[in-house]
Amino acid sequence: MKIKTIGMTSLLVLSLLPVGACKSVKSASADEGKDVKMESVLPTDREKIVAPVSAVYTSEELAKGIVKGDWAVEKVNGKNAVGETAPFLKFVPDQKRVYGNNGCNIINASYKYNPADSTLSFSEMASTMMACGMPGITDMEFNAALAAARYYSWSLNGHDYYMTLYDADRRPVMEMMHQNFQFLNGTWLVKEIDGQAVDVPDMKLVIDVDEGKLHGNTGCNIINGSLETDMDAANSISFQRIGMTRMACPTPNYETQLVMALEQASKAKPLKEGRVALLDNQGKTVLRLERTSDK
Repeated sequence: MKIKTIGMTSLLVLSLLPVGACKSVKSASADEGKDVKMESVLPTDREKIVAPVSAVYTSEELAKGIVKGDWAVEKVNGKNAVGETAPFLKFVPDQKRVYGNNGCNIINASYKYNPADSTLSFSEMASTMMACGMPGITDMEFNAALAAARYYSWSLNGHDYYMTLYDADRRPVMEMMHQNFQFLNGTWLVKEIDGQAVDVPDMKLVIDVDEGKLHGNTGCNIINGSLETDMDAANSISFQRIGMTRMACPTPNYETQLVMALEQASKAKPLKEGRVALLDNQGKTVLRLERTSDK
């Protein structure tokens, strides 16, 4: 195994082999008889292969059966998908390729689909061949399910999109979820931080889900950041690279609490009457926001 360092990020460079292939091949040269590893640089760093925010679906695309974006795999052949890392798939239509992780190994494949007859299949599947150290991993079932897939279907439950893959006999082999964060789009007044009511008319956040961006005002300083999803914690969000101007502000102010709450936020859920809640990884509400038409 090699380690290739790019900036501050270390990428694993692992042998990439067709699913089901052996881990090495024999050389036909004078070194015949020795194992020669097949090396290939893989998109192993999820920051490199997963967009800042999962691909957004419009109602028109949903009706057309478009297949794209990042999906958390929930079930494989009726079993809960279990992995040392969260199993996921990322569909890249421009490349006609799918990338992902089966819970233990990195995989990629070509895919094609036809919304007219709901067919979807995978080919040229390849996988790294790391041994899984945790019992109960569904990695082999995951690979077999992709190989067997022939059809797909859509459903929408609340804000969550679900896609099911079926084999040739129309039996479900894989169930996936893609959360829609479109309800976060827009301008928001900060109404509550860590359970404390806030009444600062200029404290606003503008969230652009499609671009994965955050900007706004703390009531004194300008704030900017990015909105990201984390496939290792399926259906989660996080605000990253938060920065702001450094003007001296009168006291009391809520700048520090606001930034800390944004950094702790890991999930979002819509509430009634144009409000949303941002929660930490323990399920505690760290921010309550209220939609506003003001800019």
